[in-house]
Amino acid sequence: MTTAAIEASRHITESQCPPPEKTGWIDRQFQLQAKGTHIRQEVMAGITTFLTMAYIIFVNPQILSAAGMDAQAVFVTTCLIAAIGSIAMGLLANLPIAMAPAMGLNSYFAFVLVGGMGLAWQTGMAVIFWGSLLFAAVAGFRTYIITSIPLSLRIGIATGCGLMIALVGLHNAGIIVATPSTMVTIGDVRSIPFVLGCASFLLMMVLVQRGFKAAVLISIIAITFVGWLLGDVEYQGIASLPPSIAPVLGQLDLMGALDLSLIGVIISVMLVSLFESAGTFVAVTDKAGLADETGNYPNATKSLFVDSLSSAAGAFMGTSSVCPYVESATGVVEGGRTGLMAVVVGLLFLMAIFFSPLAAMIPAYATAGALIYVGLLMTSELTRVQWHDLTEAVPAFVATVMIPFSFTLTEGIATGFITYTVIKLASGRRHEVSPVCALLTVVFLARYAFL
Repeated sequence: MTTAAIEASRHITESQCPPPEKTGWIDRQFQLQAKGTHIRQEVMAGITTFLTMAYIIFVNPQILSAAGMDAQAVFVTTCLIAAIGSIAMGLLANLPIAMAPAMGLNSYFAFVLVGGMGLAWQTGMAVIFWGSLLFAAVAGFRTYIITSIPLSLRIGIATGCGLMIALVGLHNAGIIVATPSTMVTIGDVRSIPFVLGCASFLLMMVLVQRGFKAAVLISIIAITFVGWLLGDVEYQGIASLPPSIAPVLGQLDLMGALDLSLIGVIISVMLVSLFESAGTFVAVTDKAGLADETGNYPNATKSLFVDSLSSAAGAFMGTSSVCPYVESATGVVEGGRTGLMAVVVGLLFLMAIFFSPLAAMIPAYATAGALIYVGLLMTSELTRVQWHDLTEAVPAFVATVMIPFSFTLTEGIATGFITYTVIKLASGRRHEVSPVCALLTVVFLARYAFL
């Protein structure tokens, strides 16, 4: 073929092919075309995700106020850190995963670190801060650490956390109360908190079962409205300018948290943050088709750095540990595949800071159902424990019961690790005890021996 013929052929081919589609910054940043999605789809996915997790802006201030923190200020910091974390996750890791204060570690902070151990909330926040930085330091070793800690212990710790959260919910609704004779007993079944607390949980479960994406949020608002009709809730308005965050901003007692007696607590915060975050990241990315069969997903290390640094920033701003929310899976079901979904969620959290009067009206019994529901979700993995193998079943059981019964995360984790290592060694199965597991066992034994 001559040169002229080749040139003519090239012109014909170019004339038959459409020009390449122009892509803007958003498409290039989030790789929308490469991931088979588009802006409208990501925006709708972000709205869906926000609606399913917006309950945290009502629940978190309520829980942290039990530790003596200013509820109005915590409302704003909850919205701000959820916005910062979600937007950072979208821009830096390009994952369809939203961030917000963790439902679990907030209860642990308020009712164990402050309420149980007697720490000032400023010291408790510093514990969260140091635990978050430790999390960031080990983020690059995520796979090694997680695979080094036995599944039975990971499940036992998660389940124990779930039961402790559920206990807080039952207590907040007056369903379970303290009594000297039997330690705990049922509350006044005729009281408004008891009745509406039960109604909160049951309504939530019905809505979840029927597929309502904002089931938790709808339940909280509906029960609050009923409480208002009964004269138990005072109307304070819907929207206003955001209150000041000065009462909680930068109030950490960093040196006070470095006491030797709190080292085990800091390690516990790091481990729980790592387990919870890694599990959620894998679950949501797998749902989005982004994870492989071994659980690896794009930008894994970046995502954990964003997570841990968001937690550290949150502690500085005045809220408990931040984590990825499994509710992000609802956005994935709606078609979310990129970090643009997370950015949309973050922007919606920014808008939410103007609704602090609404948050101030929410009674404890209206959010009790959400806490019990979270506890339910966190206990669902117990079926994966090898109950026929006592070297696996006993440590899982010990961790599960010690966390809610001692009402402290640290004791459950410590006794779980010690039990696992002792039983494995005594059974002649030393090879099943990883170096990480052995090291943590020694640390926790030293804590009991010397502190």
